[in-house]
Formats: sequence, C-alpha cells, structure tokens
Amino acid sequence: MKISQLSRIVPALLALMLVSACATQPQPVGINDPNEAANRKVHAFNKAFDSAFFGPAANAYGSGVPEPVRARVQDFASNTSLPSLIVNNLLQVRLDDAGHNFARLLLNTTLGIGGLFDVASDVGLEERTTDFGETLHVWGFKEGKYVVMPFFGPSTTRDATGTVVDFFTNPLSYSLPTPERYVPTAASVVARFGDRYTYGATIDDLMYSSEDPYSTMRLFYLDARRYELSGGESGDDLYDIYEEAYE
Repeated sequence: MKISQLSRIVPALLALMLVSACATQPQPVGINDPNEAANRKVHAFNKAFDSAFFGPAANAYGSGVPEPVRARVQDFASNTSLPSLIVNNLLQVRLDDAGHNFARLLLNTTLGIGGLFDVASDVGLEERTTDFGETLHVWGFKEGKYVVMPFFGPSTTRDATGTVVDFFTNPLSYSLPTPERYVPTAASVVARFGDRYTYGATIDDLMYSSEDPYSTMRLFYLDARRYELSGGESGDDLYDIYEEAYE
C-alpha cells in the first residue's frame, strides 16, 4: 500500500474514532456463537493444518535452531511490531502507553542492535501489548459473534476485523523499501513457529486430548480476551490462554 492510500485511510479511521469514542457498552457475557457449525469446520481445518504442517515444522524449528538464535528472532519480531502498537496506542488516545512503547522501540533499536536484544525490559520498559481489535473496543464497538479464523484460530467479529487491519497499521510496511518492508512480517511468522514449539505440550493436550477442543478453546479465548479488555493484565500473545488452561 502506498503513502497516498494510507493518507486516505487515516482520516477515515480518525473520523470513525471521533464518532465512536463516546460510546459505552456493557461487558459481554455468555457465548454468542450462532455460526458454530461453520466455525467447527474451520476449527477442523486448523487442526488438520497444525497436525500436518505447523506442529511438525515448529518442532523441527525448535529442535534444530539453538535457543539463543530463536530468542533473537523473537526479540527482533517483537521490536518490529512496536510501530503498529504505537499507532494503536495513539488511536486509543493512550498517550502514556504510546510514549512507553516508543521509548522501548528507541532503546531496543539502538542499544539492542536493531531489536535483536531486549534491553528495554531490563530497565522496566516491557512491551505494552495492544491491537486494532482493542482499538475498536475502546471506540465502543461491540464484541460481535464468536468466529474461528483460518490459520489464526479463535476470534470474534471485532477482533477478526482488527487482525486484518493490523496488517496495515505498521508504518514499517510503508517506510521501508522493497524487499526490506517484508522483513518484519517474515520475522513475525518465524516467531509464531517459536511460540508453537515453546507451548507445544499444552497446545497438543488441548487440541488433541481434550474431549471437545472446540468448546474448550472458545471458552478460554473469550474469558482471556474479555479479562484483558476489561483492564486486566494483557498477555504477550494468544498462547497465554494455553498456559492458563493448565495452571
């Protein structure tokens, strides 16, 4: 996407924010899953994809790549995602979080050698995670229906929209030349293999040993996401729900 296209999108997002900023909504309760039959089919596809490719590839990556190298990939991917977090912080008018994440980006990019090392966390500048799904929540949009996204897994109508928009909220995608602009995305994909390897045992138990993996994943996703958006501690990523399940 070119800068000219971005210049048309940003005013539209700002207008949407102004219209919705004052909206209030009750905390969602229960499970709104009217498309369960279709969602279960997508869940089955994701499970087959994990069994045939993602899980084995993650195990090969984790066992074949030394931990220090995997840690550098994780740190680099986290650092390149920070501009997107800062954009969402600003859209949410959370200036303290934006400043915090910017300081983290600056420190890790310089002293952390381009983000290969997370030196910012050592001085109290841990990542303050957010996404466009949370931005929509702040603007007053309702959670919507429960959905299962191909490859991405559990979500809601609001968060699925956020997932798509977040592909375009990282300024690095527009400021870097080709092919460098694709490096952050590539690093993020590789980091997901690292996550799958790290939490492999609990994910396997949940997806392949649970009596009804679909219902279990749905419950933990909705509980964890609602807790996060209500002001609870936010996890580093979706894999925290798997840790929660086995504590």
